[in-house]
Amino acid sequence: MNRQQLIKQIKEKRSYLCVGLDPDINKLPPHLLQYDNPVLEFNRAIIEATSDLCVAYKPNVAFYEALGLDGMKTLYETSKLIPEDCFSIADAKRGDIGNTSKMYAKSFLKDMEFDSITIAPYMGEDSVQPFMSYEDKWVILLGLTSNKGNQDFQRLKSGSKFLYEHVIQTAIQWSTDENMMFVIGATNEEDFEHIRSFCPNHFFLVPGVGAQGGDLEKLSQYGLNQDCGLLVNSTRGIIYASKGKDFAEKAREQALILQKQMEELLRKHKII
Repeated sequence: MNRQQLIKQIKEKRSYLCVGLDPDINKLPPHLLQYDNPVLEFNRAIIEATSDLCVAYKPNVAFYEALGLDGMKTLYETSKLIPEDCFSIADAKRGDIGNTSKMYAKSFLKDMEFDSITIAPYMGEDSVQPFMSYEDKWVILLGLTSNKGNQDFQRLKSGSKFLYEHVIQTAIQWSTDENMMFVIGATNEEDFEHIRSFCPNHFFLVPGVGAQGGDLEKLSQYGLNQDCGLLVNSTRGIIYASKGKDFAEKAREQALILQKQMEELLRKHKII
């Protein structure tokens, strides 16, 4: 999916919601355990219930790797369930030397056909470039995360700037806003205004809304740009809204609440 196609979906669906698909077998509704593949059935139901309300899905690869070979097969099958009008994100947080990154890129972007993959940029440009060799595919670099440990490195001062500022400002030079995004955590809403001052056009993938306490209105106030420029992720608040047989219905209810809030914010900021 290219940038214009993504923007088109945001405007048509009046949403910039990304739904995380992080299925923990211990949290699934008990009635699904009768299926041969309860995780796949769970994902299928969540996608069918929410695909008209969101513009992206983000499976976290770790939840599938933890299930062994069957889990990786489920990840592949889940990637095929995601509708073409939804942006798909392999939340893999890869990042290694060039020839290794080339294999990761082939696995997630070519073989599984995800639209994008999250990347840890610590090893520099040559570890990122292989992921940008596929047409209409995206890299999503970790910029400023929402976890407590971001203080350990990301907010260390290097000269007059924080390390995360150096990372984002350097990475911008490797490519364009047509195939690169940044992960910016939602729990530090005021940082969005500062980051937008030197990164005005790129899309941001924003985790941390809902269970982690991020404020959608505040981060949107500071983070939205003329093309929207945000994909706001919610996982636990949607997919685990219920453990009963109504889990998909309750997931839809929670997704609809966020979609309506996003529609209002898109109108307020004159994006739609």
